[in-house]
Amino acid sequence: MSGLRPAVFLDRDGCLIEESGYIDRLERVRLFSFTAEALVVLKQAGFALVMITNQSGIAQGMVDVPTVEHIHAHIEAHLAAAGGALDRTYYCPHHPKAPVERWRVECDCRKPHPGMALAAARDLGLDLTRSYVIGDRWRDVGVANAVGATGILVRSGYGVHEEFHPEPGVTAGYIADHVHQAATWILACERELRRA
Repeated sequence: MSGLRPAVFLDRDGCLIEESGYIDRLERVRLFSFTAEALVVLKQAGFALVMITNQSGIAQGMVDVPTVEHIHAHIEAHLAAAGGALDRTYYCPHHPKAPVERWRVECDCRKPHPGMALAAARDLGLDLTRSYVIGDRWRDVGVANAVGATGILVRSGYGVHEEFHPEPGVTAGYIADHVHQAATWILACERELRRA
């Protein structure tokens, strides 16, 4: 086993907070009631916690970078106050067909590409093969598949529909109702690994 830490990578919308479309102000940010507790138990189990999120609203010209970063700071502060502090947040502002030319990029960070997870692994010293990726889209699970992590689809956002329209070649280790149920499953998996 490597000396690197495992992580849980978490999508933002539909996973940590309610899905509300392109969020352009703090008033539209609503964390799920179970989010903080889920992150607390994962942190206590020794996982690094990393939010990775596509934010193509920037590329669409619907929200600007300072607003996205302000929203992320708000989410981070709330979770830290509850004892479930994120170790890092990464977001992708790009879209290959963006109307805003600056962000019209074929990047390696827009999920399902693994760029954000790979950057976190470098920055934080993470063992991706012992890590988990939680999100409400198959593209989140696709990140997990790309880096050798375990992907978990949650139904709390778009996952309630995506569950029935799987992406070819993308495999989830588990499908959960929400991030807290996903956290419970992760901890059960870790207990099994320790007993093995």
